[in-house]
Amino acid sequence: MKRTWWKESVVYQVYWRSFLDTDGDGFGDLQGLLAKLDYIRELGVDVIWLNPAYESPDRDNGYDISDYYAMMPKAGTLDTWEILLEETHKRGMKLIMDLVVNHTSDQHPWFLESRSSRDNAKRDWYIWKDKQDGQEPNNWRSYFSPSVWAWDERTEQYYFHSFAVEQPDLNWANSEMREAIYAMMRFWLDKGIDGFRLDAIALLAKSEGYPDAANPEDIRYLTNNPGLHAYLKEMNDKVLRHYDIVTVGEAAFVTPEEGLKYVGEDRHELNTLFHFEVADEMPAWDMLRFKDIQSRWYEGLRGKGWNSQFLNNHDHTRQVSRYGNDGSYRMQSAKLLATMIHTLPGMPYIYQGEEIGMTGVRFPSIEDYNDIAMKNRYREEVDKGKDPQAVFESLLPLSRDNSRTPMQWDDSKNAGFTSGTPWIKVNPNYKDINVKRDLEQPDSIYRYYQQLIAFRKEHDVMVYGDYRDLSAGDPHLYAYTRTWEDVCWLIVLNHADHATEFVWPEGLDGGRKELLLANYSDADESGADAGGSLTLRPHEARIYRL
Repeated sequence: MKRTWWKESVVYQVYWRSFLDTDGDGFGDLQGLLAKLDYIRELGVDVIWLNPAYESPDRDNGYDISDYYAMMPKAGTLDTWEILLEETHKRGMKLIMDLVVNHTSDQHPWFLESRSSRDNAKRDWYIWKDKQDGQEPNNWRSYFSPSVWAWDERTEQYYFHSFAVEQPDLNWANSEMREAIYAMMRFWLDKGIDGFRLDAIALLAKSEGYPDAANPEDIRYLTNNPGLHAYLKEMNDKVLRHYDIVTVGEAAFVTPEEGLKYVGEDRHELNTLFHFEVADEMPAWDMLRFKDIQSRWYEGLRGKGWNSQFLNNHDHTRQVSRYGNDGSYRMQSAKLLATMIHTLPGMPYIYQGEEIGMTGVRFPSIEDYNDIAMKNRYREEVDKGKDPQAVFESLLPLSRDNSRTPMQWDDSKNAGFTSGTPWIKVNPNYKDINVKRDLEQPDSIYRYYQQLIAFRKEHDVMVYGDYRDLSAGDPHLYAYTRTWEDVCWLIVLNHADHATEFVWPEGLDGGRKELLLANYSDADESGADAGGSLTLRPHEARIYRL
């Protein structure tokens, strides 16, 4: 396993539209990120991941790109972006861009040409099909709507969209289209960016023949189809391998075995990936399931490829609300989750606001939400005759808008995010949870993140150490070791609202145990040198050097 800069990095995700608004239009912007670069640097992170800021009609918050070479006016100008890249590098940090190459906006010039006529030169750059027996070509469901097919009146064919109707899928089987994508990727890399987060990368290849699905609701058929890895190898050969960058693939429905195909160091495709066995497939906290996932992925990639660690992002409810306790133990729980993510094998990701323990939100009405996936599903279910309030309640826990509310900078109006009307409402708890307050408190969640990140920079064991779970059958305790050369650390986490006893495992019950970090400020060494047990308080986290 090679040592590289990106394996040793911590990534901070900036969802710019909710970060900081500097022009009063209610949307965050690149200038807002520029203004807060020192804040991010002081946290200690190495890499900033910027969500899509390309030109877009903004039907899906920038993931519907209409011009890969321009910036969305809401975000700023290309000149501002150039300054952002320069200033990020000046501070010793790197910048990776979120890139969507599975689909474009239906307003992209490529698609406008493609749909103009059946014999247009770019017709085959997208996926077009005739009716089958007067019906849609198959019964597949898209992520955002009941069908992947949208009818085009002008040319009397259907086009394919894995997401919204306004997001037609590119046809990766077309080599001319692929070359246009590669040219665009080189454009950004030649400007000096440090890598890509590749959105929905598992969807590029489509199932040959487009057969009906036995269960259309299980949309795994959209992903990981034959031909995908040939595309990724070609992308690597023609573009990626020529730059010192990091690539992160968003890959749904992958097992460790499938994941290794993306990131195996001998395969020359991507560097690392997001899998979603946790964020997509574990709706609420399940300690036994989580530990099983961690062990399987560690063993599956061990010595061969690199993983990512995250519990929330712009698509998933904030971690302290979904997987922790955002009430009486919010601070302890937020610190425990941070301890876990930063000490497990893989690259840790911090989603903006996570470092101050921002929580999910509950707005009173569907009208308060902007999430296109949530709103489409709401309409679909209500149209079936279901009770609107019941449908609304069922969609609340996993709404993507739970994590998209504005960054809470201080206790002034709109949490200091904007002088105008925010594009989405601010979480009402901003007066109690904000950056200003955390920076003033020596034992805050922000200060704890600083310590964790500084530890990672100082101790290779957190990056390269072997992992061993010591608590496989315990539903509340998570205890594991990280071992690198002659260094061994023990991480003990009580992920429960009650005290739990930790019994020192055989082989670790003797000798000195040095407490390096704990999320309770009054934690001490008591019990560490005894051969018996240690009582951990609710949501208590400890790191020991053995």
